[in-house]
Amino acid sequence: MERKWWTLVLVSVATFMLLLDVTIVNVALPDIQRSLHASLSSLQWVVDAYSLMLASFLLTAGSLGDRLGRRRVFTIGFGIFTFASFLCGISDDPTVLNLCRGLQGVGGAGMFATSLALIGQEFQGKDRATAFGVWGATVGGAVAVGPLIGGVITEGLGWEWIFFVNVPIGIVAMVLTERKVRNVFAEKPEPVDVPGLVTFSSALFLFIFALIRGNPEGWGSTTILACLIGAAVLMAIFIAIQLRTRYPMLDLTLFRNPAFNGVSAVAFCLSAGMFALFLYITIYFQGVLDYSPLEAGLRFLPLTVLGFVASPVAGVLSHRVAIRVLLGIGLTLVGVGLLFMHGISPDSEWTTLLVGFLISGIGVGITNPGIGQAAIAVVPVEKSGMGSGINSTFRQVGVATGVAGLGAIFQSQINSKLAELLPHAPKGLGEVVASSGSRGVEALHLPPALGAKAVHAADVSFVSAFNSIILIAAILSFVGAVLGFLLTRSSSFVQSTGA
Repeated sequence: MERKWWTLVLVSVATFMLLLDVTIVNVALPDIQRSLHASLSSLQWVVDAYSLMLASFLLTAGSLGDRLGRRRVFTIGFGIFTFASFLCGISDDPTVLNLCRGLQGVGGAGMFATSLALIGQEFQGKDRATAFGVWGATVGGAVAVGPLIGGVITEGLGWEWIFFVNVPIGIVAMVLTERKVRNVFAEKPEPVDVPGLVTFSSALFLFIFALIRGNPEGWGSTTILACLIGAAVLMAIFIAIQLRTRYPMLDLTLFRNPAFNGVSAVAFCLSAGMFALFLYITIYFQGVLDYSPLEAGLRFLPLTVLGFVASPVAGVLSHRVAIRVLLGIGLTLVGVGLLFMHGISPDSEWTTLLVGFLISGIGVGITNPGIGQAAIAVVPVEKSGMGSGINSTFRQVGVATGVAGLGAIFQSQINSKLAELLPHAPKGLGEVVASSGSRGVEALHLPPALGAKAVHAADVSFVSAFNSIILIAAILSFVGAVLGFLLTRSSSFVQSTGA
């Protein structure tokens, strides 16, 4: 097999594992919650610790890839990711698990930041569009089978094994990468921007922490206000550093390119809306509808399989249709699908979401290949690593802020509705409802009279809050669709997409 196809296979395996560790974990979260007695905040951190560290180190990993060689950074990242997966599997405390998930994210950054650049260095012309179509299908495939695999492993072996399965695959992939992939350097590599890394990562951490802890701590509390102010100050310092340093990790001049802004907005909005919502859909399936992990995973298939099928079709269409059209249509379909999901009631069955799942799945499949192609096309060849890293950063910042932001609204709405329906509710009931639905309330073994009222109030509160964040996710999708269509014009591309 030719080297370029080996590169595509190995990058696809890495991408599959990275994204699988988001979707596969979602289905296992209720089991993790029960096993480790985790709160909603802890569950959010299981997702966000991974996404946050991915986002924090992607830009640096992209620069390192250009400087040290993309294959080398890719392999090192694979090694860290594999080792951290093992540590996640043996964790017996929520805090330890979240720290290990963060380490997974650091390794994932090395893999993800160089993935698009590795494809870009090997493929040109029509083959490049085909390769990005395969990559997009891989993204869709990871989302497609993740919930199902997560359900099978969680029920059959336990949640720990969703991490252990990464170990043998990672070892084999690292060996093959060293043997089959070229280690390409940038002609004029730039040094790592350490001050930029520190300020950006710290600002992002403080912001996400404030969103996740805002409800429990109180939005006007000293802790939360200090975090928000600190995040703003550090982000301002980061921007100042990027403007003054000779070798910024984020080249702010790229934002002068409308197409760069467009594809970045699409990546962020898709992740902050649809992908961030997966956590709360999973809690709904298992905590309100009382499905097992496997049953929940099966019900994700209409959404995820259509995304998998639509991605290669979109890759082929990109030869004939402008990428901005695919991005606009794709995210519009995601938004329409979410509107169809909106309006569930406490008596609804999962099929109420089915039409929305189908439409959103097609939209995700259409959007992903275009994001991949445009992310490389909007930057010069010598900055492909940075371009790949920046795009992936917007994806992961989207997931992290989406999970935390939607969660803050979700928790607040549940608390408000519970206070209305159950004025004398036990302390902490809102946290239980948010993290595990009415199933968690049943596990409290409240007195019979109070228990029945609490379960009913939990269902009503959960569904009301769930409808609210679905609507917000839909609005985000429509905003991304408009920005992607208006800004991502091929006239602003500096590399060919092969179209």
